[in-house]
Amino acid sequence: MNKPDVKNLKVIQAPLAGISDIIYRKLIRNYGGKNTLLTTEMISSEAIYQVPNSNIVKYDEIEYPLSFQIVGHKPHLMAYAAKLLEERASVIDINCGCPVGKIVKGQDGCSLMRNIPLAESIIKEIRKTIKKPLSVKFRLGWSQDEKNYIEFAKMLEANGVDFITMHARTRAQMYSGVADWLEIKKLKEAVKIPVFANGDIQTIDDVKRCLEITGADGVSIGRGFIGDFSFPYRIEKFFETGEIIQEPDLIEKIKMLKKHIEGEIEYRGEINAIKYMRKFYPFYISSVKNASKLRSKLVLLDTKDEVYKVLDDVLCLYAVNQ
Repeated sequence: MNKPDVKNLKVIQAPLAGISDIIYRKLIRNYGGKNTLLTTEMISSEAIYQVPNSNIVKYDEIEYPLSFQIVGHKPHLMAYAAKLLEERASVIDINCGCPVGKIVKGQDGCSLMRNIPLAESIIKEIRKTIKKPLSVKFRLGWSQDEKNYIEFAKMLEANGVDFITMHARTRAQMYSGVADWLEIKKLKEAVKIPVFANGDIQTIDDVKRCLEITGADGVSIGRGFIGDFSFPYRIEKFFETGEIIQEPDLIEKIKMLKKHIEGEIEYRGEINAIKYMRKFYPFYISSVKNASKLRSKLVLLDTKDEVYKVLDDVLCLYAVNQ
């Protein structure tokens, strides 16, 4: 099992609930992202206690190095989940940043930033339970009036967390506005453990600017990877050689989309897979003229053949216009 060297780690695929499943992660590897730390979808410690072998914890050897992210607010259940997953994990990651209402209402995710003593008890319980590297993802704080990320990070560092990732927005911002990379710079200056920057990183130029501004040790990217499985590889290549590889064109993106569809069909069955894939279409076809109309058409289709017919028509039109 690949246990990442934190000092050499540069790229993390951030967890995305309902997005970064086993098929998604394997496609990143298949498109050349060999050194990116992949991360599972957010795994509820309560749920894994009830169903230890649920589909969400499935993995493949090709995925390593692989981080398993857990969420919850009960120290004993969080430690239980961490221990259960440790054997298959390269890293155990703790979610202290999810801003979604149903998560924070249960005292999970970003709500832990409002209860540092509880967060600390969770970290202590997990740290004494596992030997694998431990990381934590969090935000600036609950709101502009409750930005406590430096205090929170210092608590994590003091309790043996190996590295941290900060999404440079508050919980109140959700995913709106602009990520404040200057706050990540302040965080980097305040702690000695590695810091990964998260938020609004969509291109190689974004990677360069973010690291120049923040001084962070690497980047953690979530939505920026959707619809382009080559992006992790292109970032890795940039770090290795300074080379900037061109983004894939529409032809290559639709090839990626088809591979994504085929993988999900094998994993979920055709009916469920086609429904599941509807949320991904905008990311693959954003460069198409009248993309919103095309997406509206695609989301009404129920079979692979119907979807492929529309995609092939798009490719034909694209070829004619080149």
